[in-house]
Amino acid sequence: MADLKCAVLVASDRVAAGEMEDRSGAEAAAALGAFAEVTDTAVVPDERDKISAQLRKWCDAGIDVIVTVGGTGFSPRDVTPEATRAVIDREAPGLAAALLVEGLRITPRAALSRAVAGLRGRTLIINLPGSLSAVRESIAFLRGLLPHAVEMMAGGGHEDEKRRRGGRV
Repeated sequence: MADLKCAVLVASDRVAAGEMEDRSGAEAAAALGAFAEVTDTAVVPDERDKISAQLRKWCDAGIDVIVTVGGTGFSPRDVTPEATRAVIDREAPGLAAALLVEGLRITPRAALSRAVAGLRGRTLIINLPGSLSAVRESIAFLRGLLPHAVEMMAGGGHEDEKRRRGGRV
């Protein structure tokens, strides 16, 4: 779905300071780019206000899906879930839970993620852990869900999805 507009936000002190190369954000952009238009990417330090400000900016610009990478663990500087909650109107706990279950199939360390997902207006924000493999696996899982999620946020329903796929209504 080429008209699906996505953005990737990396939350990392070290990447923002230029001390480390951003590999996970680049992986997220490449994986999303296989089925959507990635219109923006950005890197911010692990600071609530900076994360929230960037999320709000992209929501106001009409981005359909924002994927955050990093800042979801137990480190004292991991504040991406809190910054996301400050921005969203409604949580999408089923999406966060599904990503957790998918991660747990691969590693028990997935249980250490505090990632959330939620909606701000017509924008879906999804937190992903910062590891390359978690990013890759999570976006592969999301690939089939995101077009329908965006369609529903725009007011479409289940019948529209069935028609699009050629099924019965």
